[in-house]
Amino acid sequence: MSHHRVEMRDLEFAYPDGTKVLQGVTALVTHGESVAVVGANGAGKSTLLLLLSGCLLPTAGEIRIGDVPLSAGTVATIRRSVGMVFQHADDQLFMPTVLEDAAFGPLNQGLPAAEVRAAALRSLEAVDGAHLKDRPPYRLSYGEKRIAAIGAVLACSPDVLLMDEPSADLDPVHRRKLIGLLGTFAHTKIIATHDLDLALDVCGRTVVLHDGRVAADGPTATLLADRGLLAANGLDLPLRLQGCPVCGGSGSAD
Repeated sequence: MSHHRVEMRDLEFAYPDGTKVLQGVTALVTHGESVAVVGANGAGKSTLLLLLSGCLLPTAGEIRIGDVPLSAGTVATIRRSVGMVFQHADDQLFMPTVLEDAAFGPLNQGLPAAEVRAAALRSLEAVDGAHLKDRPPYRLSYGEKRIAAIGAVLACSPDVLLMDEPSADLDPVHRRKLIGLLGTFAHTKIIATHDLDLALDVCGRTVVLHDGRVAADGPTATLLADRGLLAANGLDLPLRLQGCPVCGGSGSAD
């Protein structure tokens, strides 16, 4: 299923003032993979997702979603295959009700009107958010907004799901629900996150970014247990792998 593949070759991005954000990023994400992108603030994680979603275009290098190279002329095609959940849910919830937000994408994809409501409801049910369908987004808690935003993206049936800091500011209950939901999705997933414990739970592979370059790319359980690698890239061990501050006992991946 080539349309589920995401390929980056020598990817670069710089802002108009010359500030370089990504430099020579190369990676291939295959069908069904769940890949975490981690790094310190400013490493380029969010910019990478914005490029993969077509919100930004690279300064140099190439992005392919399936067999389609990303360019100004193919952005619309790319966005039919790629769904992006932004870090701040308010950036993508703008309709009067949650159900209308979930229906917005399918409507704009040309889905027959008779099927739109059913598709929107299915997506909300998939994220345990059907009870929110008649609520205005501004009346939702942060966790509820996050669920509604994911449901709205899933309503478009993307081949590739991009998520920017999906667990940011969630309480423990909503965080556990999110991790459970992500584990059920068959999509190819690329998740930019500071939550290294979420990466351990959801992603079999991790890419570490440092100053816009790939510092490491490999199995999540291996990379996130490497204290030296993490320290060199401005990161700490996941909480579950850190020693107990009271008894001094070592952490465990279990």
